[in-house]
Amino acid sequence: MPAGLRGTQPESFSVPIPCRLCPQHGAPWPRKHCRGESPGVFESQIRLAGASPRQGTAERPQGDRSPITQPRVEVFPRCVSGLGLSLHLQTFSKDCMVARSKETMTTDEATKSEGEVQAAALAERGEDITPSKDRGVLKIIKRPGSEGESPMIGDKVYVHYKGKLANGKKFDSSRDRNEPFIFSLGKGQVIKAWDIGVATMKKGEICYLLCKPEYAYGSAGSAPKIPSNATLFFEVELLDFKGEDLFEDGGIIRRIKRKGEGYSNPNEGATVEIHLEGFCGGRRFDCKDVKFVVGEGEDHDIPIGIDKALEKMQRGEHCILYLSPRYGFGEAGKPKYGIQGNTELVYEVTLKSFEKAKESWEMDTKEKLEQAAVVKEKGTMYFKEGKYLQAVIQYGKIVSWLEMEYGLSEKESKASESFLLAAFLNLAMCYLKLREYAKAVECCDKALGLDQDNEKGLYRRGEARLLMNEFELAKCDFQKVLEVNPQNKAAKSQISVCQKKTKEHNERDRRIYANMFTKFAERDAKEAASKTGVEKPAEKATCEKGPKTSGAEGEEAEGHV
Repeated sequence: MPAGLRGTQPESFSVPIPCRLCPQHGAPWPRKHCRGESPGVFESQIRLAGASPRQGTAERPQGDRSPITQPRVEVFPRCVSGLGLSLHLQTFSKDCMVARSKETMTTDEATKSEGEVQAAALAERGEDITPSKDRGVLKIIKRPGSEGESPMIGDKVYVHYKGKLANGKKFDSSRDRNEPFIFSLGKGQVIKAWDIGVATMKKGEICYLLCKPEYAYGSAGSAPKIPSNATLFFEVELLDFKGEDLFEDGGIIRRIKRKGEGYSNPNEGATVEIHLEGFCGGRRFDCKDVKFVVGEGEDHDIPIGIDKALEKMQRGEHCILYLSPRYGFGEAGKPKYGIQGNTELVYEVTLKSFEKAKESWEMDTKEKLEQAAVVKEKGTMYFKEGKYLQAVIQYGKIVSWLEMEYGLSEKESKASESFLLAAFLNLAMCYLKLREYAKAVECCDKALGLDQDNEKGLYRRGEARLLMNEFELAKCDFQKVLEVNPQNKAAKSQISVCQKKTKEHNERDRRIYANMFTKFAERDAKEAASKTGVEKPAEKATCEKGPKTSGAEGEEAEGHV
């Protein structure tokens, strides 16, 4: 405090000083924190040593007798007391009183101040991005992203973020971990504010989000870092995003433009009504409303990828589907639409309505056997047309209906086994065509579990193993085929192929290992030669120096010691 202010007991008084900390008077602080009644002025508590309410003046330095106007007792407004400022008197006169703030902030108080400033700025200037416009999530763009589309529902997004409480205290940061945070947008994997906010961003964008409790962790909070009913402040950078891979094989990528209703999905055999538009290289080749059975879209010139995707959709959903050739029109293409083989396709699909097919547990044995005969014929038709994925769907229905069926009569049991055996054998053939050899072996194993000497099952398993380079196992299968049917010429031919492949494989391995051992031998020889070259000069030097006398040895030893 100034040296001229002396007294026996410090007292508390208030003086009017210019307010530079309140938004009502020009600075970014919440208005509710200001108690000033006139623009530019608030009253603040200060301590003046040597001044008392009774005398109203304080002793001044020699040569300055200006009176001190007695201040009125007040309390700190919260917008100042929260900053940890101590005020002391700088200049006094009866005409003007000015107080200067001396900052004595701690680190925590400074952080709190910064956080409150950012939160207040967002509250003042942030854009309301909530669907209901209730200012629950406010956004300010710090750095604009690239031009282009924003992530859609279901997209996998990659972000960096820093999270703070409203007082500026950091509670989490992906940058501190040096690892991006990854989640699926719009799936409820994160707080609502993030699902809303990240959906508005562009790739490369950095933004600030101010999130009210009802869009964050609510009254429950997230102990121990986030208290109940906490307003949160985030800095978020959108690094990248990509569509949802429905089957984890890159064949069908979905991006949801409008989320569907409820949680029910069409199943195989469900009757669906959809609107679709098909695109190839930017050209629209199809646009129609159509009603069909899931798994039989090919009857309406709809690729199998649409059937598969529909089983993941909800009523009313509108999405974009990116189909690889495998899930499009395959190697054959679609001449009707001018689409060549092995072409990638894009579809926009809206699921208007659907009626689910009966599940297995809703059908009795008689109905299952009747339907098995129908789908077996349909699957065979698709197989003959080269539509192997569609055929797999039909044969798969037989397995799902009858594989776990128990308590059958003798007649029903025989019929069930007959359908299952045919389904497994036909599935194995489809998987051979689709080059999914492990699945073909699995289906053959199940067929042979029903009939261990089945010629087709043994032969197809041998084919699959041969294509998997399991030559000895394949040879065993073909030999078993000959045991069942010695006249099977194809099996004899395949045994010869297995023997030839085995020989070629062994020769190739022999060459590889021979080269490997030759290289090892050459390397060892070089290392030995280099060691010999080092040893010879050393021996030569020793010879030139000559043998040491015993006296010299003793002297050298003594000197060393």
